[in-house]
Amino acid sequence: MEPIEIEPAESGGYSLWLEAGTTDVDEVIRELGHEANGYFWEGVAELLTATEAPSLAGRFSPDPEGGAFCAYSDDRAVLEDLAARLHAVATDEARLRHLVERATAIGFEFDD
Repeated sequence: MEPIEIEPAESGGYSLWLEAGTTDVDEVIRELGHEANGYFWEGVAELLTATEAPSLAGRFSPDPEGGAFCAYSDDRAVLEDLAARLHAVATDEARLRHLVERATAIGFEFDD
């Protein structure tokens, strides 16, 4: 499954699109008390950036919606890095569980 796409944006630069509700971990997201929506995935992106990829901080602009997580950047490599990290979470239940546990441990709250 490939729920994440990167394409040129109409306004210039690039856009990343993750269609919420189409990932392999949607049931686990709900089991953990969250909604499998774009706002949850924004939280995942924020948490990944803060804890694993500080070099991405401030280099993309998130734009979540209920049905999708979108991010924009002038640098395609930034979005490719983010997409790889999101894909790792979106396809691995254990990875997702670990990330949500880490969020709880540090007091991070998902805005879903």
